[in-house]
Amino acid sequence: MHIKKIVTHPTEIKKLRVAAYCRVSTENDDQKESLNAQREHYESWIKLHDDWEFAGVFYDFGVSGTTTDSRDGLQTLLYECRIGRVNYVLTKSISRFSRNTSDCLSLVRELLDMNIPIYFEKENIDTGSMESELILSILSSMAQNESESISKNVKWTVRKKMESGTFIFGCPPYGYTKDENGNLVIEPAEAEIVRMIFTSVLNGMGTYKIAQILDKKKIPTRKRGKWSGSTVKGILINEKYYGAAVFQKTYTDSNFKRHINHGELDRFLAEDHHEAIISKDIFDQVQLMLQKHGEEHGIVRDIEKYHNKYAFSSKIICGECGNRFKRQTQSSGIAWACTTHLYHKEACSMMFIKDEAIKAAFVTMMNKLIFGYRQVLKPYYDTLCLADTDENLQAILALKNQLQRNSERKNDLRKLRVKKFLDAVMYNQELQRIEQENEEIRSKLKRLDRTAENSDIKETKKLLHFTETAEMLTGFSDDLFTEFVNRIYVYTRTCIGFQLKCGLTLKEEVCTGTK
Repeated sequence: MHIKKIVTHPTEIKKLRVAAYCRVSTENDDQKESLNAQREHYESWIKLHDDWEFAGVFYDFGVSGTTTDSRDGLQTLLYECRIGRVNYVLTKSISRFSRNTSDCLSLVRELLDMNIPIYFEKENIDTGSMESELILSILSSMAQNESESISKNVKWTVRKKMESGTFIFGCPPYGYTKDENGNLVIEPAEAEIVRMIFTSVLNGMGTYKIAQILDKKKIPTRKRGKWSGSTVKGILINEKYYGAAVFQKTYTDSNFKRHINHGELDRFLAEDHHEAIISKDIFDQVQLMLQKHGEEHGIVRDIEKYHNKYAFSSKIICGECGNRFKRQTQSSGIAWACTTHLYHKEACSMMFIKDEAIKAAFVTMMNKLIFGYRQVLKPYYDTLCLADTDENLQAILALKNQLQRNSERKNDLRKLRVKKFLDAVMYNQELQRIEQENEEIRSKLKRLDRTAENSDIKETKKLLHFTETAEMLTGFSDDLFTEFVNRIYVYTRTCIGFQLKCGLTLKEEVCTGTK
């Protein structure tokens, strides 16, 4: 008998790749020290564990925690997780990770789907134990409320500074820089460009032509990019160039989204706020010229949209570059041309289309519908109604499932309260929040039970009613076009598509006419 010794080699233990995430929201010196301290803390902590492998410390500096898209450090960490370089994440607290409840939970669940838990040091929560998700939701809500409270306090302080005219702008406009006190001071080289822009407009030059001249002279914008007509116009309508300052042109809503202030909040004008680059008289002359130009072309100032002066205004879209078509008066009549092609022919080759050709194509398209509504619109309407019924049932089922999940969440809350994981205040707050959500769900169920028609069905019914009773069209009607058409897409110079409000897009050939 021959006995041979079996030699076994110990299996190499695979180490856990651990990364950490840090964030500070301001650029103060003490915050820089805080960030460095956090980085050193996590780097040392990870290296103390023999079964952990250091996978990096990711951080964001001077960035708010209310949104995740703007945080490069966090996005880099998520990328490393997605490609398998990180197995476990450490972070200081929920509020450092994200102050937005939905974002926080979404990130946690995305990482858990990849089997990557997060450990929140301050709250002592490890998301690898999913009974902690409810606690995480509550604490994250509290972090968001804290953020909203801080935001309100900051906004109140900023508004008071605006009212007194002492508010300091974060980013000076082109032509200005800031001194050591944060006040706007003229930047000589850029100020000369600003004066040239205003002078050129007074001499009758358009904004796109000015942009082309600046690009040919290789003069960069503040962001080292190319000039455009809108960039030039942004300078022309900025009151800061005559030394004034309008405060609170924009505002942030409760969901941390920024909007242009069209009167929702007070705005404040400070005259003689800083040194002027051009005179108030020149600024006013330019505004009158811009206003006159806008009235001639049916453009609304501020919101930059066309009036309904012409039926096709702002509704014709280039199928090649996606830009809008602009109305032109030619020797042979009215035409519509791609804005990109007009000023940058190398960027878009789409040629103009005659106004009368578009109108003729619309009349042809409508007459086809009037003639064949039974073959086109009636089957489409029936299909929409069936699909809407299916979607309605699915929506009702989803809402009822949500009510069931909320009932289970209430039971989980009661268990946590009994085990004294939650105090009475947090327990009642979460119960109240769930009940409010249930009320909203019940309201949605009532609306769905009434089987309200969606917009496509309503628009199709309206178009179907028209085509059933209308006579063949003998000419174009502005009112009819506006009633039924959303957009016109120009695929080629001989083929366009009418996007109807009912959801259909119908193509028609067009006659190019004389070039």
